[in-house]
Amino acid sequence: MEQLPPHPDTERYSVTLCPPAVTIVSELTAASGVSKSDVINRAVLLLGFIERERAKGNDLMIRDTAGALERIHII
Repeated sequence: MEQLPPHPDTERYSVTLCPPAVTIVSELTAASGVSKSDVINRAVLLLGFIERERAKGNDLMIRDTAGALERIHII
């Protein structure tokens, strides 16, 4: 199989995840059927989105099935 050249906008990282993060990555990988890299990429993109919205003064909210809203606090 021919090796493709690396994409110029990608970088390889080696990270050590804490035990709860390892568990969540495994659960998400199993539930979604995507790779660990994809799960971690999605998590980073989601955190970036949340932080950009917070910088604009917006709140993160979750609506339960009954319609009640609760503000999410990320420390």
